[in-house]
Amino acid sequence: MKQQHCVIVGASHAAAELCMRLRKEGWQGRITLVGEEPYLPYNRPPLSKTFLAGHKDTSELLIRHEGAYEKAQVDFFLGVKAVSVNRDKHSLLLGNDQQLEYDKLVLTTGARVRKLDIAGADLGNIFYLRNIHDANLIRPHIRQGQKAVIIGGGYIGLECAAMLQSSGMQVTVLERDQCILNRVSAPEISAFFTRIHQEEGINIQANAETVAFEGDGRVEAVLCQDGKRFNADLVIVGVGVIPNTELAAEAGLAVNNGIQVNEFAETSDPDILAAGDCTYHFNQHYQRWMRLESIQNAVEQAEVAAATICGRREAYDAIPWFWSDQFDLKLQIAGLSTGYDNLIVRGELQQGRKVAVFYFAGEQLLAVDAVNSPQEFLFAKRAMAQHADLDRERLADADVPMRELLLN
Repeated sequence: MKQQHCVIVGASHAAAELCMRLRKEGWQGRITLVGEEPYLPYNRPPLSKTFLAGHKDTSELLIRHEGAYEKAQVDFFLGVKAVSVNRDKHSLLLGNDQQLEYDKLVLTTGARVRKLDIAGADLGNIFYLRNIHDANLIRPHIRQGQKAVIIGGGYIGLECAAMLQSSGMQVTVLERDQCILNRVSAPEISAFFTRIHQEEGINIQANAETVAFEGDGRVEAVLCQDGKRFNADLVIVGVGVIPNTELAAEAGLAVNNGIQVNEFAETSDPDILAAGDCTYHFNQHYQRWMRLESIQNAVEQAEVAAATICGRREAYDAIPWFWSDQFDLKLQIAGLSTGYDNLIVRGELQQGRKVAVFYFAGEQLLAVDAVNSPQEFLFAKRAMAQHADLDRERLADADVPMRELLLN
């Protein structure tokens, strides 16, 4: 009898988890992982922090070292692009013209950076940050005393800003919206992070839409729509990502802001599954479709995909969580604040470096942004999972222990 074959496309965090989870679930067949980069699956969060600063090397980024994959009997095609899927023949064509036949195919293709299409965008010293190659290109340009401009005041932009400022650069952050983190948090959290970054010496510019880069061969200045001009020796652009759905779309799979999957990580073809940043799924807790860019989602969706492949159907139903490290701040987020109509602040927004903001829709807790507040983060995560009622009046009092805030 022919041995079954599971092929995974994309050497991502989801892929690393999937390889191991398949073996734990009892998969006896072959496992082959195809990745465009020449590296084993690695952690991306340190790219904007310790790796960019030169405090870690590539081997320290790896999620698992080579021996773990050898033990799990995983075959690799690294530095090779997956070109097309033939669903009728159950085969995958690679960029080296090799064909891989599969019984189950899993797309863990992640996302790529969104690029600016404006005048001067092709000048030197303008970078995006998504992978090891990007970080290695940026590293030589981190020079004490020189000017760095960050386009985009989201998590990646602020993490890069914090790292560059700590390295001795003069940093300006340009955010086109009315405030940083505008799409993902309340104005209160935005104001908190603005204060911290300004206290650290970073120039935060809101309502600043970049319209052009100026320079002769390499960037020398960034021009904004309001006419302001910021000198720059280095520019890093962080304006979001685009899910890598082309392989799925060309294969005729359902795509909608990501590769559409059901609660078992199956695409519109039951022999093709998907997990991670590239997927669009229905979240049971929030009762809406969404695409998440988080390690937690990648790992847990990969676990569900492995179970599905091995015949154990376990629905994906998780509360999202994320984190961001900036200076000495650890921001931990549980849940999604979209749709909140009231919030409660626990701690001080105008001073110090510790606060938690709880987001509600009516009486329902939707999310928490917890800065240097791990107890509040863990408490909110549990409370949301249990649909617990909270003593909202006492929640704002940081002196009241978290355990005393549950009403049921």
